Amino acid sequence: MITTGPTYEKIDPVRFIGNFSSGKMGFSIAEQLAEEGAQVTLISGPSACQTNHPNIHRIDVITAQDMYNASFEHFPNCDGAIMTAAVADFTPLNPLNSKVKREKSNYTIELTPTQDIAASLGQIKSEKQFLVGFALETNNEEHNAQLKLEKKNLDLIVLNSLNDSGAGFQHDTNKITIFSRTGDVKKFELKPKSEVAKDIVDELILNQRF
Repeated sequence: MITTGPTYEKIDPVRFIGNFSSGKMGFSIAEQLAEEGAQVTLISGPSACQTNHPNIHRIDVITAQDMYNASFEHFPNCDGAIMTAAVADFTPLNPLNSKVKREKSNYTIELTPTQDIAASLGQIKSEKQFLVGFALETNNEEHNAQLKLEKKNLDLIVLNSLNDSGAGFQHDTNKITIFSRTGDVKKFELKPKSEVAKDIVDELILNQRF
């Protein structure tokens, strides 16, 4: 199972809180796994990316809650999951059913935390399942990634930094570091996301997780 893309959190019928994730990394990993013979469940937030591989079953979602529900429905039947999605950390507490009109005064939106999907799956995963997380960081990158690895009960975590040119959202390239549960750290150069996907799948195979 792979999660990918952004989530859109509704403010009113025409506005939302979102992020710049394109979903390209998750789709590339899905394609690579499918080429290796895996049956892939791809849970995607709003994304223009497309896939026609017969081994990929795509499920489209919009909100963080939608992605949470779909992940918990499908994860128990999977060998493992790779969580590439850029899920919103907060969502409007009281989304409106009618469009907010422009006024001269400030407009305040109260936000409430969303559920941490990767951490929640980490609590229920069996010894036979693997769980891979992604960390997109802007400061204290390696320290924060290793904290997430332990806190969320992940087997691997893939770090990319917005401080690296050509990495992160919207790009066709990425530059990653992979941290494993055993303490191994592997750094990779900037390369096309299709090649990054292969590096990640190869690491799963090396760790006997696929």
